[in-house]
Amino acid sequence: MKNLLKLEEIFMFALSIFLFTKLDFAWWWYPVLIFTPDLSMIGYIVSPQIGAATYNFIHHKAVGISVFVMGMMLANQPLQLAGLILFGHSSMDRILGYGLKYPDSFQHTHLGIIGKA
Repeated sequence: MKNLLKLEEIFMFALSIFLFTKLDFAWWWYPVLIFTPDLSMIGYIVSPQIGAATYNFIHHKAVGISVFVMGMMLANQPLQLAGLILFGHSSMDRILGYGLKYPDSFQHTHLGIIGKA
């Protein structure tokens, strides 16, 4: 089951790259921006609860999809790009085993404990 879910995430990550190619941005924007959603971890400076809340909000795929769709409705390519980056980054994180966080610890995710097999 774990491999099936990873495969699904790989396809979603690939979808974000495919949709990115339909936008009018140079190819290098995607790799430059793909890690920007990790800035949401800054909340962990305040507390694990705030960190988990900010991380989970930014890494929730519905947020990325909503931002992308809003960009499509407004014909705003930078907004579409932001949505694709949020969506693609979230899929990439899940491929690597980084899930949504529980408020007790950064390592405690919906995919299990980070670092444990």
